[in-house]
Amino acid sequence: MESVLAFQDTKLADLALHFVGNQFHDESLVIGKTKLAFDEDVEKDLLTYFLSSFKEKEYYNLHHESDLKLNEVFSYASAIFEHPEGLYLQSINLAKHLYEHSTHPNTKGGEFYVVYLQNVLLEGEIMDAIGLFKSENKDTFLKIKNSESGFEIDSQKGININKQDKGCIIFNTDKENGYVLSVVDNTNKGSDAKYWFDHFLHVNQRNDSFFQTENVMAMTKAFITKELPKEFEASKADQVDLLKRSVAYFKEQEEFDLSEFANTVMAQPDIIEHFEGFKTAYATERAISMEDKFELNDKAVKKKQTVFKSVIKLDKNFHIYVHGNKDKIERHTDADGNKYYKLYFDEET
Repeated sequence: MESVLAFQDTKLADLALHFVGNQFHDESLVIGKTKLAFDEDVEKDLLTYFLSSFKEKEYYNLHHESDLKLNEVFSYASAIFEHPEGLYLQSINLAKHLYEHSTHPNTKGGEFYVVYLQNVLLEGEIMDAIGLFKSENKDTFLKIKNSESGFEIDSQKGININKQDKGCIIFNTDKENGYVLSVVDNTNKGSDAKYWFDHFLHVNQRNDSFFQTENVMAMTKAFITKELPKEFEASKADQVDLLKRSVAYFKEQEEFDLSEFANTVMAQPDIIEHFEGFKTAYATERAISMEDKFELNDKAVKKKQTVFKSVIKLDKNFHIYVHGNKDKIERHTDADGNKYYKLYFDEET
């Protein structure tokens, strides 16, 4: 089933706030003295700030190599779900855990929020959730006042409620596999993002339809563009044609079937056999599970289809975009060793 995530009826039941500095820059961990109180208007703004960056996409599970209970976030989250009134004490443990990993020079210090959410809808089920959020950037806001002497203008630094820096929602479901998580990091990319995803949370992508679709599409592209030309006589036009046929299959079908896909797209028996063996080696090398049959995820297809480019790049001079019949393009070499393409067409527009 495609994941459905909604926050229309979500309530902010509890909130604790701390400041987590960066040890590399000699910044401190400042523990908030109590839980924060807020009125309905502030609650609305806080929910906008906390939740607006979370869209339906890939999901994660908390993970540990030897024992899930040794994952700190899993243990503290489990304690909160069992006793929500103990959120403040567990929020201190979470802040200390985050501070321990705040050592990278590119990591900014910031406010760390631990919140308890009620009435979150995930995959058709209403449940509670725990939110972990860190604000690292401040925007400048202009404040206008109308007084007896005229208008007054002032500038203030504050948090833009429409820009979430780092966030995580832990849904109270699938505990035995490390709960279900939605995670965002809008400030750090690449290796710097390991601070939030890997070091603090320590998550693996959830093995669902999004995960399966994303991986089989990545594997297919790797086979066509890298493995196929090594093992078979496959021109760039042949590779582009296979990429087009592959993405058409992913967009048109509701379910992936390895045998059907191989016969439909790869067609030739020797290429089919090599493709199926490549899939097994690809999954083994990356230590992931790749199923032979699963429901295709539309959002994963839209995300990955952009890398299936039907283009032949010729040095730095030309790009040939192939949208139709590959039989109308031929590759040749003249007597002087110069390579060239011959294109056939019916109309010029």
